[in-house]
Amino acid sequence: MKKVAVIGSGISGLSVAKMLSAKAEVTVFERESAIGGLVKCDRPNDILFHRVGGHVFNSKNQEVLDWFWGQFDKEKEFLKATRNARILIHDKIVGYPIENFLYQLPANIVDGIITDMLAIQGAAYKKPEEYPHFEAFLKGNFGESLYNLYFGPYNTKIWNLDLSTVPLEWLDGKLPMPNLKQMLMANIVREEEREMVHASFFYPKENGSQFIVDRLAEGLNILVNSPLTKLEKTAAGKLKINDDQEFDDVVFTGDIRALGSFYTNATEEQKALLKSLENLRSNGTSNLLCECDATDVSWLYLPEAQFKAHRIIYTGNFAESNNRGSNRTTCTVEFSGKHSVEEMVAEIAKLPGNLSMVSYNYEPNSYVVQDVDTRANIAALKALSEADGLYLLGRFGEWEYYNMDKAIEAAMLISADILKG
Repeated sequence: MKKVAVIGSGISGLSVAKMLSAKAEVTVFERESAIGGLVKCDRPNDILFHRVGGHVFNSKNQEVLDWFWGQFDKEKEFLKATRNARILIHDKIVGYPIENFLYQLPANIVDGIITDMLAIQGAAYKKPEEYPHFEAFLKGNFGESLYNLYFGPYNTKIWNLDLSTVPLEWLDGKLPMPNLKQMLMANIVREEEREMVHASFFYPKENGSQFIVDRLAEGLNILVNSPLTKLEKTAAGKLKINDDQEFDDVVFTGDIRALGSFYTNATEEQKALLKSLENLRSNGTSNLLCECDATDVSWLYLPEAQFKAHRIIYTGNFAESNNRGSNRTTCTVEFSGKHSVEEMVAEIAKLPGNLSMVSYNYEPNSYVVQDVDTRANIAALKALSEADGLYLLGRFGEWEYYNMDKAIEAAMLISADILKG
């Protein structure tokens, strides 16, 4: 059997380790004391806390669905929910996506949006790749009115950067593509959005996404408190980790920006590519676990500058067990960047729902941001490193904004490649 090391025990690392474990000897190295990466949870006061956002599962890829449900009992262990996302704007809660709920906005605002959209529809069509950056794409497809009302302020807040510096390649497959006819139909017929991958989703009855990682970890050899400090190619063609164990293949799901400092005898070409990736941008998030009033909302987006938070995730509505330990429902308020507890507590007083803090967390790296040449450089690095048995995987290993289903899909491709080699 092949010996394979997996660096990192987030959803990407655990998924690929599980896929490989039937036909390979797998060791998972985790630098922290607990597994789960961005999807791990804990229970302060017996209330479930998604420490980085709120993680749910669904996929449009049947292969991903088949593999995932092969690990779980869908009927006994999961709940199915319909996404009920909303936007707080002008002191009013309106539907999401906002372009489908224009009828809920003031008439003067709708007039400007429709005028913009008529002008856009009458102009020559531009493909997404023809726009120089994300800001130009949003303005060119939604118009200045809707951009200034929602898309500009919300995306600037969540990504914490100038949208004119964001290349469209990074958002491939994630961009909204409005069509005036579809927008008008949505506002006349008034049907909820059902095409988004998480328009409905599955969620564990107990312990949220921690339940998922704990199940995937069963039977795996996981070494916690075991950071990667050194990676080198041996004369025999193996990959040695930390001057200790040798492996046929290594799957790296850690931070690609740090790999150059570990990979001691990379080739000059590999070193140059790793050097080009050292300054990639990422955003951290501060999360405040709160008790709140009952609501039927699942996500509430907060685009306006008067609020420093950018969304509330009502995780207490995902499963009743999440609220155990409280006589109210619970939610997570997410802020982009680092904020003090005192600042966040002051901010939640501005938000609806009579929020009161239970716990908090700061994650220095939550969202990855690509530069113009990021994908090309990572693709070139992959081509070189995979020939040595080193595979890059996951949100931070590939520097892609993966949700859980996309992380599993990427793990499938890598595990198949390793096992056929």
